[in-house]
Amino acid sequence: MAELVPFAVPAESVKTLVVWDLSSGPTAEDLHRSLFTVFSKFGLLYSVRVFPNAAVARPGFYAIIKFYSARDAHRAQKACNRKQLFQKSPVKVHLGTKHKAVQHQALALNSSRCQELANYYFGFNGWSKRILKLQDLSDLEERENEDTVAAAQKQRVKFFCALEVVLPAYECRSPGVGVAEEPLDKLEEDLGPLSFIMKRKITQKLAIQKALSDAFQKLLIVVLESGKIALEYRPSEEIIDVRTEELQDLIHCFCSTVSYSCHREEECLDFSLEEEEVWLPETD
Repeated sequence: MAELVPFAVPAESVKTLVVWDLSSGPTAEDLHRSLFTVFSKFGLLYSVRVFPNAAVARPGFYAIIKFYSARDAHRAQKACNRKQLFQKSPVKVHLGTKHKAVQHQALALNSSRCQELANYYFGFNGWSKRILKLQDLSDLEERENEDTVAAAQKQRVKFFCALEVVLPAYECRSPGVGVAEEPLDKLEEDLGPLSFIMKRKITQKLAIQKALSDAFQKLLIVVLESGKIALEYRPSEEIIDVRTEELQDLIHCFCSTVSYSCHREEECLDFSLEEEEVWLPETD
């Protein structure tokens, strides 16, 4: 049976492992590293979290480990339950408890997590992104609000980005759009051009990250029983051909899906990797 892996934060109990009876000797940081080393052999991990046992319980720790794939989590549970792993005493590994009454809205992965997931299943050379438009909207916003007092008192830097994620092996192109804006306070204005340039670069990069995450949300990774990887493309009804429409149409397209796009992990900036034309993963 095939498994669907979306570009979303794994919240299902079948993708979550609870590890008990962890020794009290090592520190939480050492246990985190050991757990990550052991369980990452079974598949890509979303998170490893280590907690001290409750005061009424015996000393030691327990951990919650999340996989992107339910199949990987199941294999890890079967292989590691009641095994010593990296300590002298065996540990207990169970799948997370399912609470039917609690339903969580799917949270879209941020761009760095999306890239990590894509690299794992498609390979580093199996996909690419192409920026179609990167537009400064700051001037447009100022002109629209030039008669208002609020606009005169508070300036903002705002960018729009349209791009597409390209997967040649699957002959698939998934478009995405993103808008980012950051306030420009009086202190930054006083610091001069360098501060303004940095603010523009931050806002520009955030717009690209949001557009990249938006493009990945339309893709589903299909893991076949044989282990081979397939791809399913699910465009939303509002998506238009971003390669041919004008900027105003693209902005309209983004605004129509903004309620969905807001429910995503917080983006993190890292300027060690430059974007075209001009990240270890976060913890929960």
